[in-house]
Amino acid sequence: MSMTLAAAGTAVPAARERHPEVFAAAARRKRRFQIALLVLAAYLAWSCWLFEITPARVFGGLDKMAVVLRQMLVWKDMASWDYAGIFEGLAQTLAMAFLGTLVAALVAVPLGFLGARNVNGVKLLRWPVRRLFDLLRGIDTLVWALVFVRAVGLGPLAGVLAIMTSDTGTLGKLYAEAVENVDRKPMEGVRATGANAFQELRFGALPQVLPVFLSQALYFFESNTRSATVLGVVGAGGIGLQLSDRIRVQYWDQACFIIVLILLTVAIIDLLSRKIRERFIGAPGT
Repeated sequence: MSMTLAAAGTAVPAARERHPEVFAAAARRKRRFQIALLVLAAYLAWSCWLFEITPARVFGGLDKMAVVLRQMLVWKDMASWDYAGIFEGLAQTLAMAFLGTLVAALVAVPLGFLGARNVNGVKLLRWPVRRLFDLLRGIDTLVWALVFVRAVGLGPLAGVLAIMTSDTGTLGKLYAEAVENVDRKPMEGVRATGANAFQELRFGALPQVLPVFLSQALYFFESNTRSATVLGVVGAGGIGLQLSDRIRVQYWDQACFIIVLILLTVAIIDLLSRKIRERFIGAPGT
């Protein structure tokens, strides 16, 4: 046993002498890893100092949060709540999410084909479409809502336009990437029948990407239902406006009721979206 350990002890220095570059590379990787850890630790420390994150603030905030949570869980005078306004706001939120997603998906389909490299081979025409996608999706939906609230006034219309604008950029990019990954053989088969370029895309490419388009649009509808809630805080109407009003006057029990409604609505939309995907696309593993 001792002889084996002694042999191993002499083998490592011998290997280091024969292959210095291997050990040098390992040492460089170790140093880079240590430097990265130091940089990360320094950045975290600087962030804590910048945002004044201290144990006193954190634990003091938790105590206040406990008070808010207790007030949320005790629902008082439920008979006097404005249920009509709450459910009207929820209906507006669903309408904003649905209309914004629907219009964005419809606009993104032709733009997605124009932005696809295998469909639009003219870079001078494809490049502006791609940059338009970057512009639209590079600005957050909340910022678009602030812009449209200023342009068209308060109300759900600003929320619809904000969702439509932002989602057009994101869905257009996703659709373009889906079109670029289609199988060329069905398109070539359609072309062999004497079809023109539009018919080639319609019967050769669109059936391949349509399930992807539908799946992504359904996901964005679900996501936009949550986004539309936030848009109401900045004046776009909907359930978000109802929620912000309750929080402003510290009606935490009603705020909790609205949050529960939002969660239930998102869960129902997720269930319906899955059923629709299974109906038109097929269940996973089939």
